[in-house]
Amino acid sequence: MTEPGTPPVLGVIGGSGVYDIDGLTDTAWVTVDSPFGEPSDQLLTGVLGGQKLVFLPRHGRGHRIPPSEVNYRANIDALKRLGVTEILSVSAVGSLKEHLAPGTFVIADQFIDRTFARTKSFFGTGLVAHVALGRPVCARLGDRVEEVLKDQGIAYQRGGTYLVMEGPQFSTLAESNLYRSWGCDVIGMTNMPEAKLAREAEMCYATVAMVTDYDCWHPDHDDVTVDAIITVLLGNAEKARGVVKGLAPTIGRRTAACEKGCHHALDNALITAPDKRDPAMIAKLDAVAGRVLG
Repeated sequence: MTEPGTPPVLGVIGGSGVYDIDGLTDTAWVTVDSPFGEPSDQLLTGVLGGQKLVFLPRHGRGHRIPPSEVNYRANIDALKRLGVTEILSVSAVGSLKEHLAPGTFVIADQFIDRTFARTKSFFGTGLVAHVALGRPVCARLGDRVEEVLKDQGIAYQRGGTYLVMEGPQFSTLAESNLYRSWGCDVIGMTNMPEAKLAREAEMCYATVAMVTDYDCWHPDHDDVTVDAIITVLLGNAEKARGVVKGLAPTIGRRTAACEKGCHHALDNALITAPDKRDPAMIAKLDAVAGRVLG
Protein backbone atom coordinates (compact mmCIF):
# COMPACT_ATOMS: atom_id res chain seq x y z
CA MET A 1 0.00 0.00 0.00
CA THR A 2 1.31 3.50 -0.88
CA GLU A 3 2.52 5.50 2.10
CA PRO A 4 0.47 8.65 2.81
CA GLY A 5 2.16 11.73 1.41
CA THR A 6 3.98 9.96 -1.41
CA PRO A 7 5.21 10.64 -4.00
CA PRO A 8 6.48 14.00 -2.71
CA VAL A 9 5.20 17.10 -4.51
CA LEU A 10 6.37 20.55 -3.41
CA GLY A 11 3.85 23.37 -3.21
CA VAL A 12 4.99 26.99 -2.92
CA ILE A 13 2.68 29.77 -1.73
CA GLY A 14 3.92 33.31 -2.21
CA GLY A 15 4.21 36.30 -4.49
CA SER A 16 4.50 36.20 -8.26
CA GLY A 17 8.18 37.15 -8.11
CA VAL A 18 8.97 33.71 -6.70
CA TYR A 19 7.80 31.82 -9.78
CA ASP A 20 10.22 33.16 -12.40
CA ILE A 21 12.86 30.49 -11.82
CA ASP A 22 15.55 29.41 -14.26
CA GLY A 23 15.21 25.72 -15.02
CA LEU A 24 11.47 25.42 -14.35
CA THR A 25 10.08 23.30 -17.19
CA ASP A 26 6.81 21.76 -18.36
CA THR A 27 4.91 24.73 -16.99
CA ALA A 28 1.15 25.18 -17.19
CA TRP A 29 -1.36 27.38 -15.41
CA VAL A 30 -4.13 25.09 -14.17
CA THR A 31 -7.64 25.95 -12.99
CA VAL A 32 -8.66 23.87 -9.97
CA ASP A 33 -12.27 23.65 -8.82
CA SER A 34 -12.68 23.48 -5.05
CA PRO A 35 -15.86 22.86 -3.04
CA PHE A 36 -14.63 25.64 -0.74
CA GLY A 37 -14.87 28.31 -3.44
CA GLU A 38 -12.33 29.88 -5.76
CA PRO A 39 -8.59 29.75 -4.98
CA SER A 40 -6.64 32.99 -5.21
CA ASP A 41 -5.67 32.23 -8.81
CA GLN A 42 -4.82 29.46 -11.20
CA LEU A 43 -1.96 27.26 -10.01
CA LEU A 44 1.30 26.98 -11.92
CA THR A 45 2.57 23.42 -12.28
CA GLY A 46 6.05 22.53 -13.44
CA VAL A 47 9.19 20.50 -12.89
CA LEU A 48 12.38 21.83 -11.28
CA GLY A 49 15.46 19.69 -10.78
CA GLY A 50 13.41 16.59 -11.51
CA GLN A 51 10.89 17.48 -8.81
CA LYS A 52 7.24 18.29 -9.49
CA LEU A 53 6.25 21.71 -8.15
CA VAL A 54 3.00 23.60 -7.80
CA PHE A 55 3.02 27.38 -7.28
CA LEU A 56 0.09 29.39 -5.93
CA PRO A 57 0.00 33.22 -5.87
CA ARG A 58 -1.48 33.82 -2.41
CA HIS A 59 -2.90 37.22 -3.30
CA GLY A 60 -3.52 36.41 -6.97
CA ARG A 61 -1.31 37.59 -9.81
CA GLY A 62 -0.97 41.36 -9.53
CA HIS A 63 -1.71 41.20 -5.77
CA ARG A 64 -5.48 41.64 -6.11
CA ILE A 65 -6.66 40.07 -2.83
CA PRO A 66 -6.03 41.51 0.67
CA PRO A 67 -5.00 39.13 3.48
CA SER A 68 -8.44 38.97 5.12
CA GLU A 69 -10.13 38.04 1.84
CA VAL A 70 -7.77 35.28 0.73
CA ASN A 71 -9.73 32.02 0.46
CA TYR A 72 -7.27 29.99 2.49
CA ARG A 73 -9.44 26.87 2.48
CA ALA A 74 -9.78 26.83 -1.30
CA ASN A 75 -6.04 27.44 -1.69
CA ILE A 76 -5.02 24.50 0.50
CA ASP A 77 -7.73 22.26 -0.96
CA ALA A 78 -6.59 23.07 -4.51
CA LEU A 79 -2.97 22.28 -3.66
CA LYS A 80 -4.05 18.98 -2.13
CA ARG A 81 -6.04 18.11 -5.28
CA LEU A 82 -2.90 18.59 -7.37
CA GLY A 83 -1.02 16.11 -5.20
CA VAL A 84 1.00 18.55 -3.09
CA THR A 85 2.46 16.88 0.00
CA GLU A 86 4.63 19.66 1.45
CA ILE A 87 4.16 23.41 1.39
CA LEU A 88 6.78 26.13 1.51
CA SER A 89 5.11 29.38 2.52
CA VAL A 90 7.05 32.48 1.49
CA SER A 91 5.88 35.59 3.33
CA ALA A 92 6.95 39.22 3.74
CA VAL A 93 7.05 40.29 7.40
CA GLY A 94 8.05 43.11 9.69
CA SER A 95 10.71 42.63 12.35
CA LEU A 96 10.01 42.79 16.07
CA LYS A 97 13.65 42.23 17.06
CA GLU A 98 16.62 44.55 16.58
CA HIS A 99 18.88 41.75 15.30
CA LEU A 100 16.39 40.68 12.62
CA ALA A 101 17.33 43.35 10.11
CA PRO A 102 15.65 43.83 6.72
CA GLY A 103 16.75 41.08 4.35
CA THR A 104 16.94 38.43 7.08
CA PHE A 105 14.96 35.21 6.61
CA VAL A 106 13.27 33.55 9.59
CA ILE A 107 12.30 29.86 9.52
CA ALA A 108 9.38 30.40 11.90
CA ASP A 109 8.36 27.46 14.07
CA GLN A 110 5.56 29.02 16.14
CA PHE A 111 2.61 31.30 15.50
CA ILE A 112 0.34 33.49 17.56
CA ASP A 113 -2.94 33.85 15.70
CA ARG A 114 -4.52 37.27 16.18
CA THR A 115 -6.77 37.05 13.12
CA PHE A 116 -10.53 37.18 13.67
CA ALA A 117 -12.29 37.50 10.29
CA ARG A 118 -11.24 34.24 8.62
CA THR A 119 -12.66 30.73 8.41
CA LYS A 120 -10.08 28.55 10.11
CA SER A 121 -11.11 24.93 9.60
CA PHE A 122 -12.28 22.58 6.88
CA PHE A 123 -14.41 20.78 9.47
CA GLY A 124 -17.62 21.88 11.16
CA THR A 125 -21.17 20.85 12.01
CA GLY A 126 -21.76 17.36 10.69
CA LEU A 127 -18.10 16.36 10.83
CA VAL A 128 -16.00 17.63 13.74
CA ALA A 129 -12.23 17.21 13.99
CA HIS A 130 -9.48 18.56 16.25
CA VAL A 131 -5.88 18.33 14.99
CA ALA A 132 -2.79 18.78 17.16
CA LEU A 133 -1.03 22.09 16.54
CA GLY A 134 1.52 22.30 19.33
CA ARG A 135 4.24 22.24 16.69
CA PRO A 136 2.53 23.93 13.74
CA VAL A 137 5.33 23.54 11.21
CA CYS A 138 7.22 20.50 9.95
CA ALA A 139 10.69 20.37 11.50
CA ARG A 140 11.88 17.94 8.82
CA LEU A 141 10.94 20.36 6.04
CA GLY A 142 12.47 23.18 8.07
CA ASP A 143 15.73 21.22 8.18
CA ARG A 144 15.76 21.06 4.37
CA VAL A 145 15.11 24.80 4.14
CA GLU A 146 17.93 25.53 6.60
CA GLU A 147 20.35 23.45 4.54
CA VAL A 148 19.56 25.56 1.48
CA LEU A 149 19.87 28.88 3.33
CA LYS A 150 23.27 27.82 4.67
CA ASP A 151 24.48 26.68 1.25
CA GLN A 152 23.38 29.96 -0.35
CA GLY A 153 24.83 32.19 2.37
CA ILE A 154 21.53 33.85 3.18
CA ALA A 155 21.26 35.50 6.60
CA TYR A 156 18.65 33.59 8.56
CA GLN A 157 17.33 32.63 11.97
CA ARG A 158 16.15 29.09 12.63
CA GLY A 159 13.09 29.21 14.83
CA GLY A 160 10.97 32.14 15.90
CA THR A 161 7.41 33.21 16.61
CA TYR A 162 5.36 34.80 13.84
CA LEU A 163 2.54 37.03 15.11
CA VAL A 164 -0.26 36.89 12.54
CA MET A 165 -2.44 40.01 12.64
CA GLU A 166 -5.71 40.59 10.78
CA GLY A 167 -4.78 43.74 8.88
CA PRO A 168 -4.95 45.27 6.38
CA GLN A 169 -3.75 48.16 8.56
CA PHE A 170 -0.38 47.79 10.26
CA SER A 171 0.04 47.77 14.03
CA THR A 172 -0.35 50.65 16.42
CA LEU A 173 2.73 51.43 18.47
CA ALA A 174 1.03 49.98 21.57
CA GLU A 175 0.28 46.73 19.73
CA SER A 176 3.81 46.48 18.36
CA ASN A 177 5.27 46.89 21.85
CA LEU A 178 2.79 44.34 23.22
CA TYR A 179 3.86 41.74 20.67
CA ARG A 180 7.51 42.40 21.50
CA SER A 181 6.73 41.87 25.20
CA TRP A 182 5.31 38.46 24.22
CA GLY A 183 8.64 37.50 22.70
CA CYS A 184 7.43 37.50 19.09
CA ASP A 185 10.07 37.75 16.38
CA VAL A 186 8.20 38.85 13.24
CA ILE A 187 4.75 40.10 12.31
CA GLY A 188 2.71 39.50 9.19
CA MET A 189 -0.83 38.92 7.93
CA THR A 190 -0.90 35.68 5.97
CA ASN A 191 0.25 32.50 7.72
CA MET A 192 -2.95 31.92 9.66
CA PRO A 193 -5.17 30.06 9.07
CA GLU A 194 -2.89 28.76 6.30
CA ALA A 195 -0.75 26.66 8.64
CA LYS A 196 -3.79 25.29 10.51
CA LEU A 197 -5.46 24.23 7.27
CA ALA A 198 -2.30 22.60 5.96
CA ARG A 199 -2.19 20.47 9.11
CA GLU A 200 -5.85 19.49 8.69
CA ALA A 201 -5.08 18.53 5.08
CA GLU A 202 -2.18 16.32 6.28
CA MET A 203 0.50 18.31 4.50
CA CYS A 204 3.96 19.28 5.73
CA TYR A 205 4.23 23.06 6.11
CA ALA A 206 7.20 25.37 6.58
CA THR A 207 7.45 29.14 6.54
CA VAL A 208 10.21 31.37 5.28
CA ALA A 209 9.37 34.77 6.74
CA MET A 210 11.33 37.41 4.83
CA VAL A 211 11.94 40.62 6.77
CA THR A 212 11.26 43.77 4.75
CA ASP A 213 11.49 46.39 7.50
CA TYR A 214 11.15 46.98 11.22
CA ASP A 215 7.65 47.23 12.69
CA CYS A 216 6.62 50.58 14.16
CA TRP A 217 8.24 49.90 17.58
CA HIS A 218 11.63 50.74 16.06
CA PRO A 219 12.77 54.35 16.47
CA ASP A 220 13.88 54.53 12.82
CA HIS A 221 10.64 53.07 11.45
CA ASP A 222 9.19 56.41 10.34
CA ASP A 223 12.35 57.19 8.36
CA VAL A 224 12.01 54.14 6.10
CA THR A 225 11.04 55.07 2.54
CA VAL A 226 8.87 53.13 0.13
CA ASP A 227 11.84 52.91 -2.25
CA ALA A 228 13.93 51.28 0.46
CA ILE A 229 11.23 48.70 1.20
CA ILE A 230 10.82 47.90 -2.50
CA THR A 231 14.58 47.39 -2.80
CA VAL A 232 14.47 44.88 0.06
CA LEU A 233 11.39 43.18 -1.40
CA LEU A 234 13.09 42.68 -4.76
CA GLY A 235 16.21 41.33 -3.08
CA ASN A 236 14.14 38.97 -0.94
CA ALA A 237 12.26 37.68 -4.00
CA GLU A 238 15.55 36.89 -5.73
CA LYS A 239 16.75 35.00 -2.66
CA ALA A 240 13.41 33.19 -2.38
CA ARG A 241 13.74 31.95 -5.96
CA GLY A 242 17.13 30.58 -5.02
CA VAL A 243 15.68 28.84 -1.97
CA VAL A 244 12.97 27.16 -4.06
CA LYS A 245 15.53 26.10 -6.66
CA GLY A 246 17.77 24.65 -3.96
CA LEU A 247 14.94 23.02 -2.02
CA ALA A 248 13.21 21.26 -4.91
CA PRO A 249 15.80 18.48 -5.51
CA THR A 250 15.89 17.63 -1.79
CA ILE A 251 12.16 16.89 -1.60
CA GLY A 252 12.57 13.61 -3.45
CA ARG A 253 14.72 12.19 -0.65
CA ARG A 254 11.57 11.23 1.21
CA THR A 255 10.25 7.80 0.18
CA ALA A 256 7.85 7.23 3.08
CA ALA A 257 5.38 9.33 5.07
CA CYS A 258 6.86 12.23 7.03
CA GLU A 259 8.37 10.92 10.26
CA LYS A 260 7.05 14.01 12.07
CA GLY A 261 3.49 12.77 11.57
CA CYS A 262 2.27 15.47 9.16
CA HIS A 263 0.81 12.96 6.72
CA HIS A 264 -1.08 11.17 9.52
CA ALA A 265 -2.44 14.28 11.27
CA LEU A 266 -6.06 13.07 11.04
CA ASP A 267 -5.47 9.58 12.42
CA ASN A 268 -6.98 10.48 15.80
CA ALA A 269 -8.63 13.81 14.99
CA LEU A 270 -12.15 12.90 13.87
CA ILE A 271 -14.65 13.15 16.73
CA THR A 272 -18.07 12.73 15.09
CA ALA A 273 -19.36 9.14 15.21
CA PRO A 274 -19.29 7.50 11.75
CA ASP A 275 -23.08 7.04 11.65
CA LYS A 276 -23.61 10.73 12.48
CA ARG A 277 -21.33 12.18 9.83
CA ASP A 278 -22.97 14.43 7.26
CA PRO A 279 -22.64 12.87 3.77
CA ALA A 280 -22.39 16.35 2.23
CA MET A 281 -19.43 17.16 4.48
CA ILE A 282 -17.78 13.85 3.62
CA ALA A 283 -18.11 14.63 -0.07
CA LYS A 284 -16.72 18.14 0.42
CA LEU A 285 -13.70 16.76 2.25
CA ASP A 286 -12.82 14.17 -0.37
CA ALA A 287 -9.38 15.68 -1.02
CA VAL A 288 -8.54 17.04 2.43
CA ALA A 289 -9.61 14.03 4.50
CA GLY A 290 -10.34 11.28 1.97
CA ARG A 291 -7.60 9.09 3.43
CA VAL A 292 -9.41 8.71 6.76
CA LEU A 293 -12.97 9.00 5.48
CA GLY A 294 -12.61 6.08 3.09
